[in-house]
Amino acid sequence: SGNIRRGRQMHAKVGTLKGPCYRLYGYEKDADGKFHVIPEQAEIVRELYKRYESGASLRNLQDWLEENQIKTVLGESKWTTTSIKGILTNEKYCGDVLLQKTFSTDVISKKVVKNTGQLPKYLIQNHHEGIVTREQFQAVQAELARRSALRSDSKQAVTGRSCYTSKYALSDRLVCGECG
Repeated sequence: SGNIRRGRQMHAKVGTLKGPCYRLYGYEKDADGKFHVIPEQAEIVRELYKRYESGASLRNLQDWLEENQIKTVLGESKWTTTSIKGILTNEKYCGDVLLQKTFSTDVISKKVVKNTGQLPKYLIQNHHEGIVTREQFQAVQAELARRSALRSDSKQAVTGRSCYTSKYALSDRLVCGECG
């Protein structure tokens, strides 16, 4: 397993490691392992980016997808905000591939952990045809960061943010003058 891990790292370093495409909305892989755009799904992805950039929330996007009866990558009619956020944050949609975002800590337990600097990450730019432009992808990332920064701190939440902040307009923004 150590040899396989080192082999993958060597392939990632030189850019020959094939990126995963499992459950990636808008793309499919051919027999050679190359990404190909699915035109119908690509239009949906472009519309999601455009709507989010113009101010729609993840919940608004979820409602729009379900109202128009657009199926998920697994053929389901029910969308989640997590899957929509995954589409908006995945660098593969602008044609890049980031390798080693996660890694396995132990071959016995097969526990997969998010890579937060333990191992080097490898970015391969222009790996395949992008559905959205790099500028549009960066604009959506900036908008995600801006909206995340708008959330106010909450002393009860472990993360410092309230889970209801984005759900209601005045959550964590109005405070009682008498009792706090």
